[in-house]
Amino acid sequence: MRQRLRFYLGDELREIDAVDPTLTVLDWLRLSERRVGTKEGCAEGDCGACTVVVGRLDGDRLRYEAVNACIRFLATLDGCRLLTVEHLKGPDGALHPVQQAMVDCHGSQCGFCTPGFVMSLLALYLNEERPDGQRIDDALAGNLCRCTGYEPIVRAAHTMYEIGDRAADRFADREAWADRLTALRDGEILSVGAGGRRFLAPATVPQLAQLLLDNPGATIVAGATDVGLWVTKFQRVLATVIYTGRVRDLRRIEDRGDALAIGAGVTYSDAAERIAALYPDFGELIRRIGAEQVRNMGTIGGNIANGSPIGDTPPALIACGATLRLRRGGETRELPLEDFFIEYGKQDRREGEFVEAVILPKPAAGVRFRAYKIAKRFDQDISAVCGAFRLTLDGEGRVADIRIAFGGMAGTPKRAGGAEAVLLGRHWTEESVTQAMDALAGDYTPLSDWRASAGYRSMVAANLLMKLYVETSDPAADTRLVGDRRLAHA
Repeated sequence: MRQRLRFYLGDELREIDAVDPTLTVLDWLRLSERRVGTKEGCAEGDCGACTVVVGRLDGDRLRYEAVNACIRFLATLDGCRLLTVEHLKGPDGALHPVQQAMVDCHGSQCGFCTPGFVMSLLALYLNEERPDGQRIDDALAGNLCRCTGYEPIVRAAHTMYEIGDRAADRFADREAWADRLTALRDGEILSVGAGGRRFLAPATVPQLAQLLLDNPGATIVAGATDVGLWVTKFQRVLATVIYTGRVRDLRRIEDRGDALAIGAGVTYSDAAERIAALYPDFGELIRRIGAEQVRNMGTIGGNIANGSPIGDTPPALIACGATLRLRRGGETRELPLEDFFIEYGKQDRREGEFVEAVILPKPAAGVRFRAYKIAKRFDQDISAVCGAFRLTLDGEGRVADIRIAFGGMAGTPKRAGGAEAVLLGRHWTEESVTQAMDALAGDYTPLSDWRASAGYRSMVAANLLMKLYVETSDPAADTRLVGDRRLAHA
């Protein structure tokens, strides 16, 4: 084991022997390093005031990502490069083009949120050439401003490309930095901690499997987009944390010909394009999971293993017919994803067993897939109801196959077996769909909470089934008020 955390803070290599396993990047920056440009706002990954940029190896290439420092644990930076707003000013005091654009476009008033906006814009500037307005909106959706208004900030996002030379940017030397981070990469288990508590980060799947057998009470952390809140909001003290982010095999997507094997450590951002190529509506659903900072950290495997009844990816994966690969020690097993969820807070996972991959079948010819997320706002909100549907009609317009799955309607993500039975083998008509809508009442017994009442959830779920019928029966129907309206006609 290696007992020293290693990462770059800007250009400076940092090596730390003792670190609290759940110390956040934000607290370390502000309290230990006195780099107070990074702000604390919500402490739950919503407001973006704490946004920093992390450079990490993606294979052998360097990738820069905007992330929330408030819920990211410091020890997860092993082998990475951390950039804060203090790093942007040049050695001669000149502002970075991102900063200068914010000044020129009057993108700041009180200034509290400004460092976070600047860092989100920096990640966009470093990664993409001339994004369109929709892409800029997506990149900034995780940064909240209460006084300036977004128009001048969006204008700054366009302006930074006009006044900056990306090729000559001082952060553009990716090859050299990839070499530096590669030099930090090893096959050892990272083991650091403080006060009798430990942070363990294996480098291989066998190491992870053994650590989980040896530490049955450990908390598994992938993106920490949920576990981070256990610490910042609920003040939970975690004795042993096992981090999966250094396991390269878990961050791979393998094309099997008829399916994609998506490693449990693949982030939403990593998976979005590959999944959207197969199921465009699924890609649109991923675009609405958290904000860009959250999607850069959160993983599909973590969303499944968490077992939340309102997780957004399980309903879509279940509708697609996905299977799950679980591992315990040297043994693996596969099961349909819908069978993994037993009841609220309980999954079919033995002690020491972990999610290794999710197998996503490619759609057969003629398959129509739709996914709908209902929430109080478009960006950065938790679902009240999330519905996903996979429909296949035969040559005479009868339902040859249908899978209907909902999240938010029960203690687990769950298929609507009664509604499916009503439709299977019948002509795809408004009458048959209306009868299936009635059958949904027997498939779910939703709860009332602050997001929605039980009655509202039941009504919405039934209406989403009718929306599926309208979108698949009337090519001219315009059912999308926001997002990509073209998906309704796919």
